[in-house]
Amino acid sequence: MEKKHYYFVGIKGTGMAALAEVLFDLGNEVEGSDIEKETFTQGPLLAKGIQIHSFDPTNIKPGMTIVKGNAFPDDQEEVVRAKKLGLTVQSYPETVEELVASYTSIGIAGAHGKTSTTALLSHVLSGVDTTNFLIGDGEGNGQADARFFVFEADEYRDHFLAYHPDYAIMTNVDFDHPDFFKNLADVKDSFETYGKQVKRAIFAWGDDPSLRELKVDVPVYYYGTSDQDDFQAKNIERTPEGSNFTAYFKGQKLGDFTIHLYGEHSVLNALAVIAVAYFEKVDLQEIQRELATFTGVKRRFSESNVNGQIIIDDYAHHPSEIKATLDAARQKYPEREVVAIFQPHTYSRLQAYLTDFGKSLTLADKLYVTPIFGSIRENAGNISSADLEKLVPNSEGIDLNSMTKLLNHENAVFVFMGAGDIEKYEDQFKALLEK
Repeated sequence: MEKKHYYFVGIKGTGMAALAEVLFDLGNEVEGSDIEKETFTQGPLLAKGIQIHSFDPTNIKPGMTIVKGNAFPDDQEEVVRAKKLGLTVQSYPETVEELVASYTSIGIAGAHGKTSTTALLSHVLSGVDTTNFLIGDGEGNGQADARFFVFEADEYRDHFLAYHPDYAIMTNVDFDHPDFFKNLADVKDSFETYGKQVKRAIFAWGDDPSLRELKVDVPVYYYGTSDQDDFQAKNIERTPEGSNFTAYFKGQKLGDFTIHLYGEHSVLNALAVIAVAYFEKVDLQEIQRELATFTGVKRRFSESNVNGQIIIDDYAHHPSEIKATLDAARQKYPEREVVAIFQPHTYSRLQAYLTDFGKSLTLADKLYVTPIFGSIRENAGNISSADLEKLVPNSEGIDLNSMTKLLNHENAVFVFMGAGDIEKYEDQFKALLEK
């Protein structure tokens, strides 16, 4: 890639910050602008010497390539200035595609499990060869001599249709983002269009009916636990220390693997990673070693212990993700009561999946539901947290003023889930425990 001077409008966004780091690491000049409020992404940017400005059209200079964050309209003042100067203004996905074209690239798509699988594959491949990566939790790495580029391919607003990777992993197809997609068939069409842009092979979860019906131009290899899958996990043993399993490809044993991760979905993610490594002829003993040393992703089953109480923080905000997180908590802490604290994220999502949320959250022994966290596009609706509470036995509402309710549970694991600002409830609970 030729060296450029990139200016990011909205540089503190998780994907944007990670991409800025990658491009900086590759020797480009990088700066950008954002709101004043401090975010977890700005520390790594400042540590590299990447300047973060306030929004101001005078920041925009001739010779820059402007990367516009997905949240910003075309009439944003810096974007308007860039267009007046005749500068290239490109989206986040268009900028990522420049990297996709430069390395052996693997794009991870799926309604759920993208970030966890991207992080796991990045970790494993980085241990065996130089690997650039872009993870949805704000992490990025760039080295000019890299062999691989591993990145998250997000289906929201069809962003992943900008990408033409060598390989794709598809973890599942599910109806999410009801503010953009009309129904499951609409989501499936987008995944199929993305699949037609993949150059070498697709690795897809075999239990997903939509993925089984993919019509694409490259081979699709299915992974899972059934005999119909090309890559199969057998002899799965789940313990409080993690999971052990044997991997097979078309009946041929590839080896025995251990992961210190929890829930059935973690075994599936590992199997997808093994599939990519196998096709790239990576030594499977090296894969065994790297899988065993991975410890997880920010805001995906992140644990802390405060005065003997186990607190788990997870980004889960869709019924399928909630089910996976509670399954993982049950595996790791079989002797403890599982107490879920859930913050619904967006009115439209809660309305679209109310019954499914009820089913998934029933897997907890006790549920507390916070008020709904809206979004910039949607801050009201005809539904409330009480509608969810009615569907789940042993559930009740909770807010920042009633967090003392949680102190009534003694031998419990507290699972905080949501994609809004659920952390403020966790912080309040930790403060109570520390008193």
